[in-house]
Order: sequence, then structure tokens, then C-alpha cells
Amino acid sequence: VLQGDLGPFNPGLPVEVPVWLAINLKQRQKCRLIPPEWMDVGKLEEIRDQERKEDTFTPMPSPYYMELTKLLLNYASDNIPRADEIRTLVKDTWDTRMAKLRLSADSFVRQQESHAKLDNLTLMEINTTGTFLTQALDHMYKLRTNLQPGESSHSQDF
Repeated sequence: VLQGDLGPFNPGLPVEVPVWLAINLKQRQKCRLIPPEWMDVGKLEEIRDQERKEDTFTPMPSPYYMELTKLLLNYASDNIPRADEIRTLVKDTWDTRMAKLRLSADSFVRQQESHAKLDNLTLMEINTTGTFLTQALDHMYKLRTNLQPGESSHSQDF
């Protein structure tokens, strides 16, 4: 149960509220959502282009950029200028970052590294490849210790 006091709200004056409340009020047609500053076509084009140019992961405008974009475009696209372009730019950025992550994971496994830097990755991005990476590390451990696939020894319990 979510509880707490919020408000008072004054008509026509912007106020910051939790995302869940903003979406709830929007669904009941009680407010107009103002997107975050970074949810702008020009800024997102810069972010996408920078991500494509760099070999490493660039900082994202929000650690929840993907989740916020999905929520706001699903429930308040009428309040977001150029919503379709924003959706495409965020998806392009996501795809670029996922391709980089796959290449990094491939290089990590091929070079038999024992640790990796995950700077500037969001939790959602890490969770997307978490299962693959833990399985890859487990297989690498087995290969290094000459275990056969049927044996039950593991490097770590997950």
C-alpha cells in the first residue's frame, strides 16, 4: 500500500511528484506531464551520436532513461513534443549500447578476462546481459579448471 501526503497542488503551477503519481494523475486527466529536460530531440540526437562515436559507454541522462521513456511515451505521449522521434532516438541509443555490450562481452570471454568495468551502464542494461555473462563466466571457470560439463563444482553460487 502506497501512502503519504502530497500537495497541496495549485492549478497551472508545475510541481515535481513521483512518476507513479504523475502517471496516475495523467490517466485520470488531472494533469499535464512535463517531460524531463533530456527528453528532447536535439539532446537525444547528441547523446545517440556521442554513443556511436565512443568506444566506451557514455553517461546517460538518467540511470532510468529507458524505463522513463517507455512510461512517459506510453501514458503521456500527447504531452511530449515529437514523441515518435524521441522513441526512435532512445531505441537507436539502446541498440548501439547493446551492440557495444555484446562486443565487450565477446572480447571479455575471448581474452579470458577475470573482471570487467561496467562504467556508465544502467541497471536495465546490465540485467539484459546478466544471465549470459554469468553463464559465460561459469563455463570459463570450468574450462580453466578442466572440469567436465557433468561435474557439479561451481566457482560461485548465484
